[in-house]
Amino acid sequence: MEANQKIEAQFALLEPLMDAMVEFDAGDPKRIQHFVKVHAFTRRIAIGEGADPATLLTAETASLVHDIGIKPAEQKYGSCSGKLQEQEGPAPARQMLQQLGFAPCVIDRVCYLVGHHHTYTSIDGLDYQALVEADFMVNLYEDGVSQHAVEHALEHVFRTQTGTRLCRTMFGIE
Repeated sequence: MEANQKIEAQFALLEPLMDAMVEFDAGDPKRIQHFVKVHAFTRRIAIGEGADPATLLTAETASLVHDIGIKPAEQKYGSCSGKLQEQEGPAPARQMLQQLGFAPCVIDRVCYLVGHHHTYTSIDGLDYQALVEADFMVNLYEDGVSQHAVEHALEHVFRTQTGTRLCRTMFGIE
């Protein structure tokens, strides 16, 4: 099987991954709603920016598991700060992705993204940027932040045309 066919076959694993994450966060509809929204916006940004299939796959996969570290961080430390999420997320993400049959190269990149999705310096790819922008958009809404905070995020975090346009439109910023 050629490399592109292997990547395309991996997209079929996204639905079982979503189901696995719903099970992982069972009883916590807010968290489930969060990752579903982040997935939708990550996908839209990546496609809007012309992501190749491999980049789209890692972006979508990472968006579904990006907050998997919250539960272990809360269990271990009684806190789910961004740094603790990054620290505790890669191991359960790796285990889940391996069980579902994701390719090692996808797993490695997704675990990197899970371990860095609250780190906004040295963003090294469209999959990373799309995930950060999508997570920001959803968090800005869910946290009910001020217009000033949205504008600050647009200035300091957003880099893609698609994400910037979506965020400006969503929050009514010209």
